[in-house]
Amino acid sequence: MVFRKPPDGGWGWVIVVVSFFTQFLCYGSPLAVGVLYLEWLDAFGEGKGKTAWVGSLANGIGLLASPVCSICVSSFGARPVAIFSGFMVAGGLMMSSFAPNIYFLYISYGIVVGLGCGLLYTATVTITCHYFDKRRGLALGLISTGSSVGLFIYAALQRELIDLYGLDGCLLIVGALSLNILACGSLMRPLESSDSPPPEKTCVDKVPDQYFVYHEKEKTVEENISILEKSYVDEKCANNMPDYKQDSILNKNVLSSINVNEKDTYKKKVVEQTNFCKQLAKRKWQLYLNYWEETVVLFKNKVFSALFVAILLFDIGGFPPSLLMEDVARSANINEDDYHMPLISIIGIMTAVGKLTLGILADFKWVNTLYLYVTTLLMTGVALFAIPFAKSYLTLAVLSGILGFLTGNWSIFPYVTTKTVGIEKLTHAYGILMFFAGLGNSLGPPIVGWFYDWTQEYDTAFYFSGFCVLLGGFLLLLTALPCWNACTNQSSKLPPNTYSYKVASSA
Repeated sequence: MVFRKPPDGGWGWVIVVVSFFTQFLCYGSPLAVGVLYLEWLDAFGEGKGKTAWVGSLANGIGLLASPVCSICVSSFGARPVAIFSGFMVAGGLMMSSFAPNIYFLYISYGIVVGLGCGLLYTATVTITCHYFDKRRGLALGLISTGSSVGLFIYAALQRELIDLYGLDGCLLIVGALSLNILACGSLMRPLESSDSPPPEKTCVDKVPDQYFVYHEKEKTVEENISILEKSYVDEKCANNMPDYKQDSILNKNVLSSINVNEKDTYKKKVVEQTNFCKQLAKRKWQLYLNYWEETVVLFKNKVFSALFVAILLFDIGGFPPSLLMEDVARSANINEDDYHMPLISIIGIMTAVGKLTLGILADFKWVNTLYLYVTTLLMTGVALFAIPFAKSYLTLAVLSGILGFLTGNWSIFPYVTTKTVGIEKLTHAYGILMFFAGLGNSLGPPIVGWFYDWTQEYDTAFYFSGFCVLLGGFLLLLTALPCWNACTNQSSKLPPNTYSYKVASSA
Protein backbone atom coordinates (compact mmCIF):
# COMPACT_ATOMS: atom_id res chain seq x y z
CA MET A 1 0.00 0.00 0.00
CA VAL A 2 1.37 3.40 -1.00
CA PHE A 3 0.53 6.31 1.28
CA ARG A 4 0.31 9.79 -0.12
CA LYS A 5 1.73 12.85 1.61
CA PRO A 6 -0.01 13.57 4.96
CA PRO A 7 -2.76 16.13 4.25
CA ASP A 8 -2.45 17.85 7.67
CA GLY A 9 -6.20 18.42 7.61
CA GLY A 10 -9.31 17.30 5.78
CA TRP A 11 -10.41 13.87 6.93
CA GLY A 12 -7.46 13.99 9.31
CA TRP A 13 -9.51 16.16 11.68
CA VAL A 14 -12.22 13.49 11.70
CA ILE A 15 -9.49 11.01 12.64
CA VAL A 16 -8.45 13.33 15.50
CA VAL A 17 -12.04 13.57 16.82
CA VAL A 18 -12.76 9.83 16.71
CA SER A 19 -9.31 9.03 18.17
CA PHE A 20 -10.01 11.49 21.00
CA PHE A 21 -13.30 9.77 21.86
CA THR A 22 -11.74 6.34 21.44
CA GLN A 23 -9.11 7.09 24.06
CA PHE A 24 -11.74 8.80 26.21
CA LEU A 25 -13.95 5.70 26.24
CA CYS A 26 -11.28 3.03 26.59
CA TYR A 27 -8.92 4.72 29.08
CA GLY A 28 -11.49 6.50 31.24
CA SER A 29 -12.06 3.61 33.64
CA PRO A 30 -8.51 2.13 33.72
CA LEU A 31 -6.92 5.51 34.44
CA ALA A 32 -9.55 6.34 37.07
CA VAL A 33 -9.13 2.90 38.62
CA GLY A 34 -8.06 4.54 41.88
CA VAL A 35 -11.76 4.95 42.73
CA LEU A 36 -12.35 1.24 42.10
CA TYR A 37 -9.11 0.39 43.93
CA LEU A 38 -10.57 1.59 47.25
CA GLU A 39 -13.70 -0.48 46.68
CA TRP A 40 -11.70 -3.60 45.84
CA LEU A 41 -9.59 -3.15 48.97
CA ASP A 42 -12.74 -3.18 51.09
CA ALA A 43 -14.50 -5.92 49.07
CA PHE A 44 -11.75 -8.54 48.92
CA GLY A 45 -9.63 -7.59 51.94
CA GLU A 46 -6.29 -8.15 50.16
CA GLY A 47 -3.06 -6.17 50.68
CA LYS A 48 -2.42 -2.89 48.88
CA GLY A 49 0.36 -4.32 46.74
CA LYS A 50 -1.73 -7.31 45.69
CA THR A 51 -4.80 -5.22 44.89
CA ALA A 52 -2.74 -2.65 43.00
CA TRP A 53 -1.91 -5.33 40.42
CA VAL A 54 -5.40 -4.98 38.92
CA GLY A 55 -4.99 -1.32 37.94
CA SER A 56 -1.33 -1.70 37.01
CA LEU A 57 -2.07 -4.62 34.69
CA ALA A 58 -4.93 -2.72 33.05
CA ASN A 59 -2.61 0.16 32.25
CA GLY A 60 0.52 -1.89 31.61
CA ILE A 61 -0.48 -5.06 29.78
CA GLY A 62 -1.48 -3.19 26.63
CA LEU A 63 1.87 -1.44 26.57
CA LEU A 64 3.71 -4.70 27.27
CA ALA A 65 2.02 -6.17 24.21
CA SER A 66 2.83 -3.11 22.08
CA PRO A 67 5.06 -5.04 19.66
CA VAL A 68 2.15 -7.41 19.02
CA CYS A 69 -0.26 -4.47 18.82
CA SER A 70 1.99 -2.78 16.27
CA ILE A 71 2.10 -5.93 14.16
CA CYS A 72 -1.70 -6.18 14.31
CA VAL A 73 -2.16 -2.57 13.21
CA SER A 74 0.42 -2.96 10.43
CA SER A 75 -1.16 -6.21 9.21
CA PHE A 76 -4.88 -5.49 9.49
CA GLY A 77 -5.12 -1.69 9.64
CA ALA A 78 -6.36 0.71 12.32
CA ARG A 79 -10.09 0.35 11.57
CA PRO A 80 -10.48 -3.46 12.05
CA VAL A 81 -8.21 -3.40 15.11
CA ALA A 82 -10.20 -0.56 16.70
CA ILE A 83 -13.54 -2.31 16.18
CA PHE A 84 -12.26 -5.63 17.54
CA SER A 85 -10.64 -3.91 20.54
CA GLY A 86 -13.89 -2.12 21.36
CA PHE A 87 -15.51 -5.50 21.97
CA MET A 88 -12.57 -6.52 24.18
CA VAL A 89 -12.75 -3.42 26.41
CA ALA A 90 -16.54 -3.56 26.80
CA GLY A 91 -16.54 -7.30 27.44
CA GLY A 92 -13.73 -7.11 29.99
CA LEU A 93 -15.46 -4.36 31.98
CA MET A 94 -18.75 -6.25 32.03
CA MET A 95 -17.05 -9.50 33.04
CA SER A 96 -15.37 -7.68 35.94
CA SER A 97 -18.76 -6.95 37.49
CA PHE A 98 -19.09 -10.70 38.20
CA ALA A 99 -15.61 -11.10 39.73
CA PRO A 100 -15.69 -13.45 42.78
CA ASN A 101 -12.11 -12.64 43.83
CA ILE A 102 -9.09 -10.50 43.02
CA TYR A 103 -7.57 -13.16 40.74
CA PHE A 104 -10.56 -13.05 38.40
CA LEU A 105 -10.02 -9.30 38.09
CA TYR A 106 -6.42 -9.89 37.03
CA ILE A 107 -7.82 -11.61 33.92
CA SER A 108 -11.01 -9.69 33.16
CA TYR A 109 -9.98 -6.15 34.08
CA GLY A 110 -6.21 -6.39 33.97
CA ILE A 111 -5.49 -8.46 30.86
CA VAL A 112 -8.63 -8.26 28.68
CA VAL A 113 -9.32 -4.55 29.20
CA GLY A 114 -5.61 -3.70 29.23
CA LEU A 115 -4.89 -5.49 25.97
CA GLY A 116 -7.88 -3.84 24.30
CA CYS A 117 -6.64 -0.42 25.42
CA GLY A 118 -3.18 -1.16 24.08
CA LEU A 119 -4.52 -2.08 20.67
CA LEU A 120 -6.67 1.06 20.57
CA TYR A 121 -3.82 3.30 21.65
CA THR A 122 -1.49 1.96 18.95
CA ALA A 123 -4.21 2.25 16.31
CA THR A 124 -5.09 5.87 17.15
CA VAL A 125 -1.48 7.06 17.37
CA THR A 126 -0.41 5.29 14.16
CA ILE A 127 -3.28 6.52 11.99
CA THR A 128 -2.91 10.08 13.34
CA CYS A 129 0.80 10.12 12.46
CA HIS A 130 -0.12 9.02 8.92
CA TYR A 131 -2.56 11.91 8.49
CA PHE A 132 -0.38 14.67 9.99
CA ASP A 133 3.18 15.89 9.52
CA LYS A 134 3.58 19.63 10.16
CA ARG A 135 0.75 19.64 12.73
CA ARG A 136 1.59 16.23 14.18
CA GLY A 137 2.38 17.62 17.63
CA LEU A 138 -0.98 19.39 17.84
CA ALA A 139 -2.86 16.35 16.53
CA LEU A 140 -1.18 13.96 18.97
CA GLY A 141 -1.78 16.41 21.79
CA LEU A 142 -5.48 16.60 20.97
CA ILE A 143 -6.09 12.87 20.76
CA SER A 144 -4.04 12.11 23.87
CA THR A 145 -6.16 14.54 25.89
CA GLY A 146 -9.03 12.10 25.36
CA SER A 147 -7.63 9.73 27.99
CA SER A 148 -7.05 12.63 30.39
CA VAL A 149 -10.56 14.00 29.97
CA GLY A 150 -11.78 10.44 30.44
CA LEU A 151 -9.82 10.23 33.69
CA PHE A 152 -11.35 13.50 34.90
CA ILE A 153 -14.95 12.51 34.07
CA TYR A 154 -14.77 8.81 34.93
CA ALA A 155 -13.30 9.50 38.38
CA ALA A 156 -16.46 11.36 39.39
CA LEU A 157 -18.75 9.18 37.24
CA GLN A 158 -17.59 5.89 38.72
CA ARG A 159 -17.87 7.24 42.26
CA GLU A 160 -21.43 8.38 41.57
CA LEU A 161 -22.37 5.09 39.91
CA ILE A 162 -20.96 3.15 42.86
CA ASP A 163 -23.12 5.16 45.25
CA LEU A 164 -26.22 4.59 43.11
CA TYR A 165 -25.83 1.04 41.77
CA GLY A 166 -22.90 -0.48 43.63
CA LEU A 167 -19.56 -1.66 42.26
CA ASP A 168 -21.07 -4.32 39.99
CA GLY A 169 -23.62 -1.96 38.44
CA CYS A 170 -20.92 0.66 37.89
CA LEU A 171 -18.78 -1.76 35.86
CA LEU A 172 -21.75 -2.91 33.78
CA ILE A 173 -22.71 0.65 32.85
CA VAL A 174 -19.14 1.68 32.09
CA GLY A 175 -18.75 -1.41 29.90
CA ALA A 176 -21.90 -0.52 27.97
CA LEU A 177 -20.55 2.99 27.36
CA SER A 178 -17.37 1.48 25.89
CA LEU A 179 -19.37 -0.06 23.03
CA ASN A 180 -19.37 3.40 21.43
CA ILE A 181 -15.77 2.64 20.46
CA LEU A 182 -17.19 0.56 17.60
CA ALA A 183 -18.71 3.65 16.00
CA CYS A 184 -15.45 5.57 16.39
CA GLY A 185 -13.40 2.77 14.89
CA SER A 186 -15.62 2.52 11.82
CA LEU A 187 -14.62 6.10 10.86
CA MET A 188 -10.86 5.40 10.87
CA ARG A 189 -10.48 5.40 7.10
CA PRO A 190 -6.93 4.46 6.02
CA LEU A 191 -4.87 7.03 4.13
CA GLU A 192 -4.28 5.72 0.60
CA SER A 193 -3.22 7.41 -2.59
CA SER A 194 -5.83 7.65 -5.33
CA ASP A 195 -3.42 6.20 -7.87
CA SER A 196 -2.22 3.42 -5.62
CA PRO A 197 -1.37 0.10 -7.28
CA PRO A 198 -3.80 -2.84 -7.00
CA PRO A 199 -3.76 -4.83 -3.76
CA GLU A 200 -0.68 -6.87 -3.16
CA LYS A 201 -0.93 -10.50 -4.15
CA THR A 202 -1.39 -13.13 -1.52
CA CYS A 203 1.41 -15.42 -0.47
CA VAL A 204 0.20 -18.07 -2.89
CA ASP A 205 0.13 -15.59 -5.77
CA LYS A 206 3.65 -14.41 -4.99
CA VAL A 207 5.11 -17.86 -5.60
CA PRO A 208 7.20 -17.92 -8.79
CA ASP A 209 5.60 -19.19 -11.96
CA GLN A 210 7.63 -22.40 -12.02
CA TYR A 211 5.57 -23.68 -9.07
CA PHE A 212 2.46 -23.71 -11.25
CA VAL A 213 3.94 -25.52 -14.25
CA TYR A 214 1.67 -28.45 -13.63
CA HIS A 215 -1.35 -26.27 -14.43
CA GLU A 216 0.10 -25.56 -17.84
CA LYS A 217 0.86 -29.22 -18.36
CA GLU A 218 -2.68 -30.19 -17.43
CA LYS A 219 -3.98 -27.67 -19.90
CA THR A 220 -1.64 -29.06 -22.56
CA VAL A 221 -3.02 -32.56 -22.02
CA GLU A 222 -6.59 -31.35 -22.40
CA GLU A 223 -5.68 -29.41 -25.54
CA ASN A 224 -3.99 -32.47 -27.02
CA ILE A 225 -7.06 -34.58 -26.35
CA SER A 226 -9.34 -32.01 -27.98
CA ILE A 227 -7.01 -31.79 -30.96
CA LEU A 228 -7.02 -35.55 -31.38
CA GLU A 229 -10.81 -35.66 -31.14
CA LYS A 230 -11.16 -32.81 -33.60
CA SER A 231 -8.83 -34.42 -36.16
CA TYR A 232 -10.65 -37.71 -35.71
CA VAL A 233 -14.03 -36.09 -36.38
CA ASP A 234 -12.65 -34.29 -39.43
CA GLU A 235 -11.25 -37.48 -40.78
CA LYS A 236 -14.60 -39.24 -40.33
CA CYS A 237 -16.39 -36.45 -42.13
CA ALA A 238 -13.92 -36.55 -44.99
CA ASN A 239 -14.24 -40.27 -45.45
CA ASN A 240 -18.00 -40.08 -44.80
CA MET A 241 -17.87 -43.70 -43.62
CA PRO A 242 -18.19 -44.96 -40.02
CA ASP A 243 -15.26 -47.02 -38.81
CA TYR A 244 -16.14 -48.53 -35.45
CA LYS A 245 -12.94 -50.50 -35.16
CA GLN A 246 -10.78 -47.47 -35.72
CA ASP A 247 -12.96 -45.50 -33.26
CA SER A 248 -12.42 -48.00 -30.45
CA ILE A 249 -8.67 -48.16 -31.06
CA LEU A 250 -8.33 -44.39 -31.03
CA ASN A 251 -10.39 -44.03 -27.83
CA LYS A 252 -8.29 -46.69 -26.13
CA ASN A 253 -5.08 -44.87 -27.07
CA VAL A 254 -6.44 -41.55 -25.89
CA LEU A 255 -7.55 -43.02 -22.54
CA SER A 256 -4.21 -44.69 -21.92
CA SER A 257 -2.45 -41.40 -22.78
CA ILE A 258 -4.70 -39.57 -20.31
CA ASN A 259 -3.96 -42.06 -17.50
CA VAL A 260 -0.21 -41.78 -17.98
CA ASN A 261 -0.33 -37.99 -18.09
CA GLU A 262 -2.57 -37.84 -15.00
CA LYS A 263 -0.09 -39.90 -13.00
CA ASP A 264 2.79 -37.71 -14.09
CA THR A 265 0.80 -34.58 -13.35
CA TYR A 266 -0.13 -35.82 -9.84
CA LYS A 267 3.51 -36.54 -9.00
CA LYS A 268 4.55 -33.13 -10.22
CA LYS A 269 1.77 -31.54 -8.16
CA VAL A 270 3.16 -33.14 -5.00
CA VAL A 271 6.69 -31.98 -5.81
CA GLU A 272 5.60 -28.46 -6.64
CA GLN A 273 3.43 -28.13 -3.52
CA THR A 274 6.34 -29.35 -1.39
CA ASN A 275 8.58 -26.71 -2.96
CA PHE A 276 5.89 -24.11 -2.36
CA CYS A 277 5.76 -24.92 1.39
CA LYS A 278 9.54 -24.77 1.64
CA GLN A 279 9.68 -21.38 -0.06
CA LEU A 280 6.87 -20.03 2.14
CA ALA A 281 8.66 -21.19 5.31
CA LYS A 282 11.90 -19.58 4.13
CA ARG A 283 10.13 -16.28 3.49
CA LYS A 284 8.47 -16.27 6.92
CA TRP A 285 11.81 -17.05 8.58
CA GLN A 286 13.48 -14.27 6.61
CA LEU A 287 10.82 -11.79 7.79
CA TYR A 288 11.49 -12.89 11.38
CA LEU A 289 15.23 -12.39 10.95
CA ASN A 290 14.69 -8.98 9.34
CA TYR A 291 12.57 -7.87 12.31
CA TRP A 292 15.31 -8.71 14.80
CA GLU A 293 17.99 -7.16 12.60
CA GLU A 294 16.01 -3.92 12.50
CA THR A 295 15.58 -4.10 16.28
CA VAL A 296 19.34 -4.43 16.77
CA VAL A 297 19.91 -1.46 14.47
CA LEU A 298 17.47 0.62 16.53
CA PHE A 299 19.34 -0.10 19.76
CA LYS A 300 22.61 0.98 18.17
CA ASN A 301 21.14 4.48 18.24
CA LYS A 302 22.28 5.70 21.67
CA VAL A 303 19.43 8.17 22.07
CA PHE A 304 16.89 5.43 21.40
CA SER A 305 18.58 3.15 23.94
CA ALA A 306 18.51 5.90 26.56
CA LEU A 307 14.90 6.65 25.67
CA PHE A 308 13.73 3.12 26.48
CA VAL A 309 15.52 3.22 29.88
CA ALA A 310 13.98 6.63 30.63
CA ILE A 311 10.44 5.57 29.77
CA LEU A 312 10.82 2.41 31.87
CA LEU A 313 11.98 4.33 34.96
CA PHE A 314 9.45 7.11 34.39
CA ASP A 315 6.52 4.69 34.43
CA ILE A 316 7.83 2.85 37.49
CA GLY A 317 7.94 6.11 39.43
CA GLY A 318 5.48 8.43 37.70
CA PHE A 319 2.43 6.22 37.23
CA PRO A 320 1.62 5.23 40.90
CA PRO A 321 0.25 8.67 41.95
CA SER A 322 -2.61 8.44 39.44
CA LEU A 323 -3.61 5.10 40.95
CA LEU A 324 -2.82 5.59 44.63
CA MET A 325 -3.27 9.30 45.35
CA GLU A 326 -6.74 8.77 46.83
CA ASP A 327 -5.34 6.18 49.22
CA VAL A 328 -2.43 8.50 50.03
CA ALA A 329 -4.95 11.12 51.17
CA ARG A 330 -6.88 8.55 53.21
CA SER A 331 -3.64 7.29 54.82
CA ALA A 332 -2.77 10.90 55.77
CA ASN A 333 -6.10 11.08 57.68
CA ILE A 334 -7.36 14.01 55.62
CA ASN A 335 -10.96 14.87 56.45
CA GLU A 336 -13.36 13.98 53.63
CA ASP A 337 -15.18 17.27 54.19
CA ASP A 338 -12.10 19.07 52.85
CA TYR A 339 -12.48 17.32 49.50
CA HIS A 340 -13.65 19.81 46.90
CA MET A 341 -12.71 17.51 44.00
CA PRO A 342 -11.23 13.99 43.79
CA LEU A 343 -7.45 14.12 43.51
CA ILE A 344 -7.62 11.74 40.55
CA SER A 345 -9.91 14.19 38.75
CA ILE A 346 -7.35 16.95 39.31
CA ILE A 347 -4.64 14.74 37.84
CA GLY A 348 -6.87 13.97 34.88
CA ILE A 349 -7.82 17.53 33.96
CA MET A 350 -4.26 18.80 34.40
CA THR A 351 -2.94 15.92 32.31
CA ALA A 352 -5.27 17.03 29.52
CA VAL A 353 -3.95 20.60 29.84
CA GLY A 354 -0.38 19.33 29.86
CA LYS A 355 -0.84 17.14 26.80
CA LEU A 356 -2.39 19.95 24.81
CA THR A 357 0.16 22.56 25.93
CA LEU A 358 3.18 20.34 25.36
CA GLY A 359 1.79 19.18 22.02
CA ILE A 360 1.46 22.79 20.85
CA LEU A 361 4.97 23.61 22.08
CA ALA A 362 6.36 20.66 20.12
CA ASP A 363 5.20 22.28 16.86
CA PHE A 364 7.33 25.41 17.39
CA LYS A 365 10.54 25.32 15.39
CA TRP A 366 12.64 26.78 18.20
CA VAL A 367 11.57 24.03 20.67
CA ASN A 368 13.62 20.85 20.84
CA THR A 369 11.16 18.11 21.79
CA LEU A 370 13.82 15.86 23.29
CA TYR A 371 14.99 18.54 25.73
CA LEU A 372 11.36 19.40 26.47
CA TYR A 373 10.69 15.76 27.32
CA VAL A 374 13.80 15.58 29.56
CA THR A 375 12.65 18.71 31.42
CA THR A 376 9.30 17.11 32.23
CA LEU A 377 11.08 14.02 33.59
CA LEU A 378 13.31 16.03 35.93
CA MET A 379 10.42 18.14 37.22
CA THR A 380 8.33 15.00 37.80
CA GLY A 381 11.09 13.52 39.94
CA VAL A 382 11.20 16.65 42.11
CA ALA A 383 7.41 16.64 42.54
CA LEU A 384 7.46 12.98 43.63
CA PHE A 385 10.06 13.80 46.29
CA ALA A 386 7.66 16.44 47.66
CA ILE A 387 4.67 14.09 48.17
CA PRO A 388 5.83 12.80 51.62
CA PHE A 389 5.83 16.41 52.90
CA ALA A 390 2.22 17.04 51.82
CA LYS A 391 -0.06 16.65 54.85
CA SER A 392 -3.14 18.58 53.72
CA TYR A 393 -5.66 18.38 50.90
CA LEU A 394 -4.47 21.67 49.41
CA THR A 395 -0.84 20.59 49.10
CA LEU A 396 -1.82 17.19 47.71
CA ALA A 397 -4.13 18.89 45.21
CA VAL A 398 -1.32 21.22 44.06
CA LEU A 399 1.11 18.32 43.68
CA SER A 400 -1.56 16.30 41.87
CA GLY A 401 -2.03 19.15 39.40
CA ILE A 402 1.73 19.48 38.82
CA LEU A 403 2.18 15.73 38.33
CA GLY A 404 -0.83 15.62 36.04
CA PHE A 405 0.51 18.44 33.86
CA LEU A 406 3.96 16.84 33.62
CA THR A 407 2.45 13.44 32.82
CA GLY A 408 1.10 15.16 29.71
CA ASN A 409 4.51 14.49 28.17
CA TRP A 410 2.86 11.37 26.73
CA SER A 411 1.57 13.58 23.93
CA ILE A 412 5.07 14.43 22.73
CA PHE A 413 6.57 10.98 23.25
CA PRO A 414 5.47 9.72 19.80
CA TYR A 415 6.84 12.98 18.39
CA VAL A 416 10.21 12.35 20.08
CA THR A 417 10.23 8.78 18.82
CA THR A 418 9.50 9.89 15.26
CA LYS A 419 12.32 12.42 15.34
CA THR A 420 14.67 9.79 16.74
CA VAL A 421 14.09 6.90 14.34
CA GLY A 422 12.08 8.40 11.45
CA ILE A 423 8.49 7.89 10.35
CA GLU A 424 9.43 4.72 8.45
CA LYS A 425 10.40 2.92 11.67
CA LEU A 426 7.89 4.60 13.96
CA THR A 427 5.58 1.59 14.36
CA HIS A 428 8.46 -0.80 15.09
CA ALA A 429 10.29 1.53 17.49
CA TYR A 430 7.16 2.75 19.23
CA GLY A 431 6.06 -0.81 19.89
CA ILE A 432 9.37 -1.59 21.59
CA LEU A 433 9.28 1.57 23.71
CA MET A 434 5.69 0.96 24.74
CA PHE A 435 6.67 -2.54 25.86
CA PHE A 436 9.07 -1.07 28.40
CA ALA A 437 6.53 1.60 29.36
CA GLY A 438 4.03 -1.17 30.06
CA LEU A 439 6.61 -3.00 32.15
CA GLY A 440 7.04 0.14 34.24
CA ASN A 441 3.27 0.65 34.52
CA SER A 442 2.82 -2.93 35.67
CA LEU A 443 5.58 -2.81 38.29
CA GLY A 444 5.19 0.74 39.67
CA PRO A 445 1.93 0.57 41.71
CA PRO A 446 2.61 -2.89 43.21
CA ILE A 447 6.09 -1.77 44.26
CA VAL A 448 4.65 1.31 45.98
CA GLY A 449 1.95 -0.87 47.57
CA TRP A 450 4.54 -3.34 48.83
CA PHE A 451 6.55 -0.48 50.30
CA TYR A 452 3.43 0.55 52.22
CA ASP A 453 2.69 -3.00 53.38
CA TRP A 454 6.28 -3.20 54.60
CA THR A 455 6.67 0.22 56.25
CA GLN A 456 2.99 1.21 56.81
CA GLU A 457 3.68 4.61 55.21
CA TYR A 458 4.15 5.98 51.67
CA ASP A 459 7.22 8.18 52.26
CA THR A 460 9.88 5.60 51.35
CA ALA A 461 7.87 4.50 48.32
CA PHE A 462 7.71 7.99 46.81
CA TYR A 463 11.38 8.67 47.52
CA PHE A 464 12.10 5.55 45.49
CA SER A 465 9.74 6.69 42.73
CA GLY A 466 11.34 10.14 42.53
CA PHE A 467 14.82 8.62 42.32
CA CYS A 468 13.79 6.36 39.41
CA VAL A 469 12.36 9.25 37.37
CA LEU A 470 15.35 11.53 38.03
CA LEU A 471 17.78 8.77 37.06
CA GLY A 472 16.03 8.20 33.74
CA GLY A 473 15.90 11.93 33.01
CA PHE A 474 19.59 12.52 33.70
CA LEU A 475 20.60 9.48 31.63
CA LEU A 476 18.60 10.69 28.63
CA LEU A 477 19.97 14.23 29.04
CA LEU A 478 23.58 13.06 29.08
CA THR A 479 23.03 10.90 26.00
CA ALA A 480 21.44 13.78 24.06
CA LEU A 481 24.04 16.43 24.86
CA PRO A 482 25.78 17.81 21.75
CA CYS A 483 29.25 17.18 23.19
CA TRP A 484 28.39 13.50 23.74
CA ASN A 485 27.09 13.17 20.19
CA ALA A 486 30.25 14.78 18.83
CA CYS A 487 32.45 12.30 20.71
CA THR A 488 30.46 9.28 19.57
CA ASN A 489 30.35 10.47 15.96
CA GLN A 490 34.13 10.73 15.89
CA SER A 491 34.68 7.32 17.45
CA SER A 492 32.14 5.31 15.46
CA LYS A 493 29.61 5.64 12.69
CA LEU A 494 26.05 4.44 12.91
CA PRO A 495 24.76 1.90 10.38
CA PRO A 496 23.16 3.46 7.31
CA ASN A 497 19.62 2.50 8.36
CA THR A 498 19.91 4.05 11.85
CA TYR A 499 18.39 7.46 12.52
CA SER A 500 20.26 9.55 15.09
CA TYR A 501 18.56 12.41 16.89
CA LYS A 502 20.07 15.74 15.84
CA VAL A 503 19.91 17.85 18.95
CA ALA A 504 21.07 20.99 17.21
CA SER A 505 18.13 20.89 14.82
CA SER A 506 14.70 22.08 15.79
CA ALA A 507 12.02 19.44 16.42
